[in-house]
Amino acid sequence: MREVRKRAVILVSTDRGLSGPLNTNLFRLAAQFDPATTVFITAGKRAAQFIARTRRQLAAEYTFTDSPVFAEARPIANFARDLFLSGEVDEVKVVATRFINTLSQQAGVVEFLPIGEIRGLKIDGAESEADVASATTEFLFAPSPEAVLSFMLGHYLNIFIYRVLLEAKASEQSARMVAMKNATDNASSLIEDLTLEYNKLRQGNITRELLDIAGGQLGSA
Repeated sequence: MREVRKRAVILVSTDRGLSGPLNTNLFRLAAQFDPATTVFITAGKRAAQFIARTRRQLAAEYTFTDSPVFAEARPIANFARDLFLSGEVDEVKVVATRFINTLSQQAGVVEFLPIGEIRGLKIDGAESEADVASATTEFLFAPSPEAVLSFMLGHYLNIFIYRVLLEAKASEQSARMVAMKNATDNASSLIEDLTLEYNKLRQGNITRELLDIAGGQLGSA
């Protein structure tokens, strides 16, 4: 683990508004990072607009569709990994929305790089970690264990970002659906109140006109 002098933050937002407090919660977390030591990688137009508006450092800007595909996640992960391996940044974090259910989405910060020590990994049918450590059998790898691990870690990082994009898009769609439903319910309630007020005024005018007519007839008699 090297000392963190500079970091990169992958900020994943929506492309459009009308999604309730989704982006606001994300940007509140992003604003906590020191602008002097943080560069941002954005995915989503709202994130790029936030970085430009707050005059923070933008390293790269990406977009992704309403149905994210794996090919959209790979460039983001590769760019962040290259920044880390070249030493330009000492850590990479992801600020994105986690999809919990249709009514609940949670903005959070997760570690992307460096990858911590892997412990307690359980694979069905495989030997336990203690058994593997005590084994004396030697295996030959082709390619080398380093090459295999390098490929697997790179693939893991791509899948990690792909999952982030999927959860972000699911959160966006759910938040927008809830926001639109609330707006529709509020509009319907407002229409009902205005209709009731209109009917009261109309009934009052009719009653007043009837009283005027009746008063005129009594006066002429």
